[in-house]
Formats: sequence, C-alpha cells, structure tokens
Amino acid sequence: MNWSFSLRSVPILLGLILFLGGFASGQSQIEKVTEVEGITEYKLENGVPVLLFPDVSKPQFTVNMTVLVGSRHEGYGETGMAHLLEHMLFKGTPTHDDIPALLKERGVLNLNGTTWYDRTNYYETLPTSDENLEFAIKMEADRLLNSTIKGEDLASEMTVVRNEFERGENSPQRVLFQRAMAVAYEWHNYGKSTIGNRTDIERVPVKNLRDFYTKFYQPDNITVVVAGKFDEKKALEYLNKYFGQLEMPKRELPKTYTEEPAQDGERIVYLRRSGDTQVVGAAYHIVSAASEDFAACQVLSRILGMEPSGPLYKALVATKIASSVSNMEIAAHDPGMILAMAEVPNDGDIDKAREVLIREVEKIGTEGVSSDLVLRAVQQILKGREAEFANSERFAISLSEWQAYGDWRLYFLHRDRLERVSAEDVKRVASQFCVASNRTVGMFIPTDKPVRAPIASRPNLKKMLDGYKGREKIAAGEAFDPNPDTIQQRTTFGELDSGIKYAFLPKKTRDERVSLQAQLKYGDMESLKGKTFAVRYLGSMLGRGTKSLGFQEYKDKLDELKATVRFGGSTGSLTVSIQTKKEFFNEVLGVVRQALREPAFDAEEFEIVKNETVTRMESMQSEPQALAGVEFQRKTAPYSKDDVRYTHGLEEGIAELKKVTIDDVRGLYDEFLSGKHGELAVVGDFDPEAALPELNKIFADWTSNVDYKRIPQPAIMGLAGETVKIETPDKKNAVYIAGVSAPLKDDNPDYEALLVGNYILGGGPLASRLADRVRKKEGLSYTVASQFQADSKDENGMFLMFAISNPENTPKVISTIDEEVTRMLESGVTEEELGKAKESYLKTRQGRRAQDSALAGLLMSNLSNDRTMEFQKVSDARIENLSKADVDEALRRHFKKDNLIIITAGDFAAAEAKAAEKAESSDAEDANENK
Repeated sequence: MNWSFSLRSVPILLGLILFLGGFASGQSQIEKVTEVEGITEYKLENGVPVLLFPDVSKPQFTVNMTVLVGSRHEGYGETGMAHLLEHMLFKGTPTHDDIPALLKERGVLNLNGTTWYDRTNYYETLPTSDENLEFAIKMEADRLLNSTIKGEDLASEMTVVRNEFERGENSPQRVLFQRAMAVAYEWHNYGKSTIGNRTDIERVPVKNLRDFYTKFYQPDNITVVVAGKFDEKKALEYLNKYFGQLEMPKRELPKTYTEEPAQDGERIVYLRRSGDTQVVGAAYHIVSAASEDFAACQVLSRILGMEPSGPLYKALVATKIASSVSNMEIAAHDPGMILAMAEVPNDGDIDKAREVLIREVEKIGTEGVSSDLVLRAVQQILKGREAEFANSERFAISLSEWQAYGDWRLYFLHRDRLERVSAEDVKRVASQFCVASNRTVGMFIPTDKPVRAPIASRPNLKKMLDGYKGREKIAAGEAFDPNPDTIQQRTTFGELDSGIKYAFLPKKTRDERVSLQAQLKYGDMESLKGKTFAVRYLGSMLGRGTKSLGFQEYKDKLDELKATVRFGGSTGSLTVSIQTKKEFFNEVLGVVRQALREPAFDAEEFEIVKNETVTRMESMQSEPQALAGVEFQRKTAPYSKDDVRYTHGLEEGIAELKKVTIDDVRGLYDEFLSGKHGELAVVGDFDPEAALPELNKIFADWTSNVDYKRIPQPAIMGLAGETVKIETPDKKNAVYIAGVSAPLKDDNPDYEALLVGNYILGGGPLASRLADRVRKKEGLSYTVASQFQADSKDENGMFLMFAISNPENTPKVISTIDEEVTRMLESGVTEEELGKAKESYLKTRQGRRAQDSALAGLLMSNLSNDRTMEFQKVSDARIENLSKADVDEALRRHFKKDNLIIITAGDFAAAEAKAAEKAESSDAEDANENK
C-alpha cells in the first residue's frame, strides 16, 4: 500500500475526519454506513446506529429513539412490561427530572412514546435551534440508561396504564381484535396484547421492571433518528458526545425464536359484551414485513377494505347486510396477520354477514381480482406513503418501524415491491393464506384433506439489501420563517370574480406539496330551520361522485393525482380541504369544481351513507364519552328545539337522521349553495397566476336566491352550576367533562392571559397542574386536560376540562380537579411557571404557523374576520409581556367556578356495589380480628 499523498489532500482529509467524528483528539470515529434517498446511516464507534434525514422546509426537527423491545420480548408474568416502561421513562432521570415539563419549556410541538410488538419508541418535535437539538439528544441518551424507576412512580403510573387498559375494554372492535389474535396465535407473543394482562400490570414488582429495563435499554439495542431542519455536523457531534460514549453491556441480548406452527383448522371466538353494533371479523396468518410477499399481502388487505369497489363493500355494504367494512394488516418482524371486519346493525343478520365475509375473502384465492383493483389499491398505499415521506416527523417514526422489522431500508424496498405487485401475486398469496384451516372465525370443520398455509420463514436481509441505493431524493423545500410579518409580506390577498376572498402564500415545500382550505357560507337562522340534518349529509355526498365521474372513478382520479380532498362543515358553512402536489394542483381544482358544481347526489350512494351514519350514531348510544359530550352541549347551549343551534340527544338525533332523503340534501344544495360568500387560502408549492383562473372557474356564475347572514353563537350566561351523572352499564371507563362559559371574544384584553392561564392549568402536553396532580401524582386518569377557547365574532368563551378514569375513581377525579382549580384561582400562578408557559406557548404557536394546512386555516380565519397577521403579532407581544397579576386577575374575573357544569358518565352503580362489597369484607375481617 502506498501511503504517500500530496499536501493539497490534507484539507480534504482533515475536513472528512472532522465531519465523521474526529471532533477532538481521542474521540470516537463515526462510520458512514450507507445512504438511501436522502437518509444517511452512520454507526458510532460503540455500534449505535443513527439515521440523519435533513428537511429544511419547516423550522423544526424530530429526534426519535427506538428501543428494539416490545411485547414480543416479554416473558411469563411480564406482559405489558414494555408498555409500562414506556410510561415510566417520562418520569425523568436525576438530571432530567420531569421530561414533559422540560420539553414544554422549549416549545415542544409534539412528544410521545409508543409500544408495539417489536419496539418501543420515544420522540419529540421541537423548534429548530442548536440548543434544542443538543438537549433532545442528550435527554434521550440520559433516559436510555438513567431513568428513575421508582416504586412510588410505578404505583401511580400503574393505575394510569390500567386506566388506558380499561379504556380499550370499552371498544367491542378492539377487544374482538385482541381476542382473535389471542386465539390465532397459540405460542407466539403476537397473540398477547401490547398493553398487557391486567394482573401483570397491577402486580409487577418494581425490581422486575428495573431488571427488564436494564436488560433491554442499552446502546446495543437502539436506533436514533434525527429528521427535519438541523445542522448535520452538529447533530453528529451531539450524537457522538452523548450516545457514542455510552458503554456497551457485556451481556448478550436473548433472541426470540418461537415460531407459530401452521394453523390446522378454523378457530372461533365469541365476545359477549354491552354494545350497540354487531361486529364480525376473519383473521389469517401471513408473512413477515420483510418478506417479498408482504407487499402482495398488503395489497390484498387494502382491496378487502376498499370503498366502494372492494369485494366486501359490494357484497356487504351495498347490499345493506353490513353498515361498514374495514381491513388491517399486521406488519411485524415475524409472520403477521391480515384481518377483515364488518360492522352490522343490531337488527342485522350477523350469521349472514359472517358467511358472506368469509366467502368473499377466500374466493380471491380461486377467482382472483382484476388488475384495475390491484392498481387502485397500490395507488392508494403509495399515495399515503408519499404524504408520509413529505412529513419529516411521521417519516422518522416510520423509518424506525421498519428498523424494528429488520432494517430501515426495507421501507424503500417495500415500495419497490408494491409497484411490482400484480393480480396474479394477489391471487397467489390469497390461495396460500386465505384458506379455511388458516382462518380464525366461525366453527371448526374436520376434513379428510386439510389445506395448510405454508410456514413463512424470515428472508436473508443482508443478501436482499446488499448494495441497495434507492432512488433520487425528493424536493427538499425552503427554510420558511413563520413569523407574522414574514407571512403577511409573502401573502397575496384578493377577491375572486364571484366575491370569495382569497389568500395565496406560495413557498417551496418538501415534495412540492400544496394545501388549500376554504369555506362557503350560506343561509341564516330562519331559512335553515328544519334542514340541519340534511346538512349532516351534504359534505359526504359531495365526495361521493359527480355527474361525469362515478364514486369509484372520482376516488380513482384523486388517487391518480395523489390528492386528498375532504368536504365538511356545519349549519350555514361548507368546508373544503385539499392536499396534493404542485404538478397536479390545477387538475385537482378541476375535479373539485365537478364535485362542488356537478355533484351526482346518487340515491343508492345516499342510502349507503345514511346507513353508515345512522349505524355509527347507534354505536355511540352506550358510550360514556358520546353521552357526556352531548349532554354537556345541551346544558351549556340550551336552545329551543326549533332553533338551528339546538343540540339533539342521541336517540332523537338518530330518528331525525333516518328521516332525511336524498331530495332533502339535493334541495339544500340547490336552494342555498353559491360561490358568493366565503374565504379560501392556499399555502405551499403552487403558481398563483395559474391557479387563479381555475379557482374562478369553480365559483363563477354560482348564485343563490337565499341571502347569507351569519348565525350568531353568543355564550349563554346566567346558567347555574350543576353536576349530572349518566349511567352506562358494563363500561369499564368513565368520562368527566366540565366547563363554564365566559362572555368574551378573542380580541378581549384578557384573552391572552386566559390562554396562558389555561396552558398552566391543563393545556400543556403531559406537563400541567392537572396532569401533574391527577395523572402523575394520583394516578387517577390516563387522559386529563383543560382547554380555553373564544370566538372571533361573538362573545363566546369557554373553559373546558376533561378526564377519563375508572368509575370507582370518578369522585376522586372530581374533587382533585376542583382542588387544583380552587388553588389556581386563590393563589394564582407562580412567576416561574408563568415564564416557562409564555415561552413554551409562543414556541408552540410559531410551530403551528410552520404547518401549511394550519397556516392556510389561519389565513382563511383572518380573511373571515377582516384581519391581517398584525393581529397575531400583537397577540404574541401581549403574551410575551404578561405579568402574574394579569393572569391571576383575568382568571378570577372570567372563571366562575360556581357556574361550573360537570357531566360524568360511567358504570357507577357497579363501582358503588363493588365498593360496598369491599367495605363489608373489610368489616368482617376486622370483626374476626377482634374475636
């Protein structure tokens, strides 16, 4: 080997050494492993793999640490331990004592931890700065090894996790899925729910939890992803400084080796619980996510749930045997599952639904499917992947999912495989796996000639991915500054020929994405009387096909254009949302024009929508959250029944929904809709000059003889405080909703003080007075939060608080929240928490303005209220200048605790009976002891 080199090579070599890890003499080297489509993998000298994914289009970044441990790795008595540890790692370390609070101070935009079969991940998205980047990396490295797994923290968090467990027990679909998985897997841990067994959650010794943590939470069992806008050199420096110096453990991680044997006959599970809708499902074992055939299995699964062209939709929903169908595929490290489900009205024939569902799934293996159906499914999947790829936070999380399946590069290889899936591939995998002996549903039927599904083996990933490079990087977008002055200066305002106001903010975005938000206003309080339930169907029917495009053709066209279009709204307002790419934007506007101006209003499609809507409402009749929410609306806005603002009870609402006809919806559209009144905003990568004529075409010459006059929504004052308790038998979770009205708008001088006061009380992400007390300290609730909102046009403010808990704990939830509200009103906020809250809230606001769809909504709101971004600028300044006195006095002035309306819903009778039984048993024990 020739070691000689010229002097001019020195700067190049020195720069390379510095960049790849030689930040100081004697420090570890960082090895560049590979690069695929803009994602670069490095390996620290101690072996920790890190992935960097730069995206300058938004001033934020995500750090995602994935630990390769999930429910698959749990042993006897350890079920739910991986998930329980996920909760415990938010309790902090000796140097990071309250992680949610520390992140909140830095303006965190999103934070979470999730657990699944093969991995646990922790991520946070923060505003871009070197300080935030170093903090996030340092904090993740710290809690990887130094989290304080304390007995007292476990005691409180155990009840929070149990509360989460109980919440899942309220859903028949979720429990049916868990039971089907448990029956389908006899030996493999995929048959065990990630959330765990209730007794394991309740009884796990803290020492066992610490041992589990010490075994798996080590630098040889993680992957770290940094995505978004950040300095790559500094990111590597920080990763090297905090993760690269961690000592590798001397133990060898245990390998999971259990293989689920081929299923040798149909299996069945019956679930009998309280509920309002019947559900039937069929599950089949398939290959692992890394397998070549997983792409075809995913396409098969998507076809099964497709609406309206899928076989299950046609055979079950269109014929009204079922109200809806759904699909799911389990992508996993080891062989997973596909699951097809149908929701059946209570008066429907569930046996008939099961027969038809099984027939339609399994005949694909003998009759196959059309190439058009396969292409449609592939386009839908790829459209979703492209939207994910354009979002650095979502993509960072998805990368770590595929790392847990075996290697992050599988994310791209799987896309390549999807593009090659043919109708023959779908038929082949269906013939292998969608067979009676591999089915979990129905009855066992012996046969002389059993058909066995093949046992799927894991592929050779090293050989499969050797030399894989992927494709060219997508458009990176620009570094956008989301401060109010910049937004106002870069936005063009105007009015379409029809009278609709518009705001255009063109900017370079990742993958050339563009977002449109619009609202059309129509009618008034008098003219819309009797039409509020037709309004419920209007948005759904506008997205159900046009006069020249059937429902399926309409959906196919949007998939082809990689577009997501949604119609919604409320009485007097129709909303339109568009997400697509620059190259398709104008063509998408043409399709939206057809949907708005030439809707099909097909009678058969309406009956399907009506059946889905009514069944969905019927399924809510025994749900605590739905019942409590409706009752709260009725109490806080008690309008008369002939008022368009009246809130119907669930039962009467269902009756009214059933009365609506397609002629009612068509009549509402013909009489009221027009292009005269409304606003729209477009943000993203588009050409305003080219888009303007297309937008004018949508609304041109679209008039109505009914004048528009806004429906006022003032707060109704003078309502007496009260507590309402709703019984929901056999529901394991209870809901608490409480609120009080305040007569103010968002331009009130107290508005910003109330926003920040609420943020301190319960508005922060996992870090607030309510979260600290109710969830962290007392362990009473998995979800507890508060909200303050105020209207821009009417004096209608509202303080709202929400919690879920075990019904036995509801009285304690009520009293604890009351104590915290009283403490805040009497003692006020502290200077320290006010300073942190102001900084955090402003960072969060700034982060929201960096999201294109949210920014479009903000610009549209400004148009509606005749405002500019100066309003937001002034509001930001008011927050920055708030004093303790400002917040304390505003809360005392507007939060009238005596007028608080509290609604609870749950199985309180059973909880009280259980408490009485426990007290009686305790009395008997005391009596025996006295003897």
